[in-house]
Amino acid sequence: MCLMHQRSVTCGAFLLLLLTVKAAFAGVAIEDYERRPEIQNRLLEDRLNSLLPTLMRETGVDMWLVIAREYNDDPVFLSLVPKPRFTARRTTMLVFFDRGDGGIERLTVSRYPLGAMYEAAWEGGDLDAQWKRLAEVIAERDPKSIAVNTSDTWPVADGISHSLYSKLASSLSPELKARLQSSERLVVRWMETRTEAEVEVWQRAVAIARETIARAFSSEVITPGVTTVGDVSWFIRTRFEEEGLEPWFHPDVNRQWHGADFGENAPFLGDGSSDGIIRRGDLLHTDVGLCYLGLCTDTQEMGYVLKLGESKPPVGLTEAMRIGNRWQDALTAEFVTGRTGNEILSAAQRSLEKLGIQHAIYTHPLGVYGHAPGPTIGMWDNQGPTIGRGDWPLYPMTGYAIEGNVVVRVSEWDYQRVQMKLEQSALFDGKTVHYLAERQTVLHVVGF
Repeated sequence: MCLMHQRSVTCGAFLLLLLTVKAAFAGVAIEDYERRPEIQNRLLEDRLNSLLPTLMRETGVDMWLVIAREYNDDPVFLSLVPKPRFTARRTTMLVFFDRGDGGIERLTVSRYPLGAMYEAAWEGGDLDAQWKRLAEVIAERDPKSIAVNTSDTWPVADGISHSLYSKLASSLSPELKARLQSSERLVVRWMETRTEAEVEVWQRAVAIARETIARAFSSEVITPGVTTVGDVSWFIRTRFEEEGLEPWFHPDVNRQWHGADFGENAPFLGDGSSDGIIRRGDLLHTDVGLCYLGLCTDTQEMGYVLKLGESKPPVGLTEAMRIGNRWQDALTAEFVTGRTGNEILSAAQRSLEKLGIQHAIYTHPLGVYGHAPGPTIGMWDNQGPTIGRGDWPLYPMTGYAIEGNVVVRVSEWDYQRVQMKLEQSALFDGKTVHYLAERQTVLHVVGF
């Protein structure tokens, strides 16, 4: 997702579209709402048992504390606790301690239990008693390092509030207080890394997003000369909401057309005015993000509305899509384990310059959040190095939104500049980038 625009329903035709909202997604099953916590908890238990020990040792963390308060959650908190859970309760304290051959001990020093995944280490009392007990738990284990969620670079790793950090520091002995350190490397690795079981589920989420776009960019939804871009946007949003799928931003829909002048310096070509009527001959674009079973997607695809007498899109637009796919290939060819986001960006830019493809790259990590931690590979408003987040190296089993655009002059449109804005959810397995539900290679077509 690059830019977000709020939409409003402006055309009565959208009411007709709501009649089909309850229909099931053809060919892509969605789990019943009540089954989802069971699935997510199975995935979480696997992560806690198999992934967390590896990452704590990789990052040199003996003890990790995650402390949050109700309605002031740490961004990593919900990725660590079983569902259904929507926020921390009162003050919730999670303790992870590496016992070596004994594995990772998981404790909660909290008023409310967290189920079988966490051993309760406190029998209750007031807030002072809770902090005292946390200090005892730490002292009993005598860790060499105590990692807490503070970070200048990564918002997701900066979750402990000032007051909670101060209370923690004052509860510890001077010797233990001196062992406090940032957990940012552990948090980023935890949040960016996917297990094989998660990838299976993630593929389904991406397939749902792509299939929804295909339906939105079809004659099922669009009546040229009547339907607005706002109608299409709300069709996507309503379909997600009706199926209990969480959108992490409102869908963006916009249009380009022959004769439009968006300005030579505009970073994005297209009109996204919610009341803009879709016409025959329009090139359509959408940007859609949803979260399903704890994993987010981010997808941008393009469509074309056939004109009278046309049976397929103009050759120039078909060629523009092909060039967009070449752009994707040039970028993903530079994904090499250990390279930083900035190094990948620079290498891809050199390759695309040789190919003569006018482009922009703004690819980002994807996972529990739509804009997840990990190596940033360009930004739409900065095609140079990104300090900090762009310096993070590429690791195996991490996910990305392969996002950017190409600009092509189309002969059928009097050599007007046309922008193909593409984005697909993908996984890097350590050697290869795999699109989680394939990728768009041909334009969606709105016919009669």
